[in-house]
Amino acid sequence: MIERIIIAGFGGQGIMFLGKFIAWAAMRENKFVSFMPAYGAEVRGGTSHCAIVISDKEIASVAFDAIDTLIAMNSPSLAKFVHRLRSGCELFINGSMIDNAPKIRGAKVHTFKFTEIASELGNARTANMVALGAYLASKNLLSLKNILKLLPEAFKNNKKLQALNEQAIKAGMNLIK
Repeated sequence: MIERIIIAGFGGQGIMFLGKFIAWAAMRENKFVSFMPAYGAEVRGGTSHCAIVISDKEIASVAFDAIDTLIAMNSPSLAKFVHRLRSGCELFINGSMIDNAPKIRGAKVHTFKFTEIASELGNARTANMVALGAYLASKNLLSLKNILKLLPEAFKNNKKLQALNEQAIKAGMNLIK
């Protein structure tokens, strides 16, 4: 098993947090993980992305060309990485910021309004966790139980954020069901 993920958006959307969180969860499940962040020149508001590789065997390099999963939170990010999607991939699109989802032969495309759903929950900044929930429900690679165990560690100083992010993850999971 190997999963090559790109998460991309603009600074302030929680791209790096989501990538680190997925990597952390995979490590907790005794999977091999590589994580590589890439920041734009302007951190908040500029483009950023991260690459994650999750495997049941040792990983030689985080570098890869073909993407198994792309989580695109805005249009420039989708345009930058869509050409690297391999056949059989999954694409998660933030429909709140991307108007036209591409039709990609051999790909499973999920378009949901992650930002709007997060806003309805009380904080648009949890759109990344709504996307995580959709990813978890579709890919079935990481355990929800283990993800939820990480929230108190990730938000140890703010129980309100723990609860909000749990709601966001569950809302994202419900999009796939």
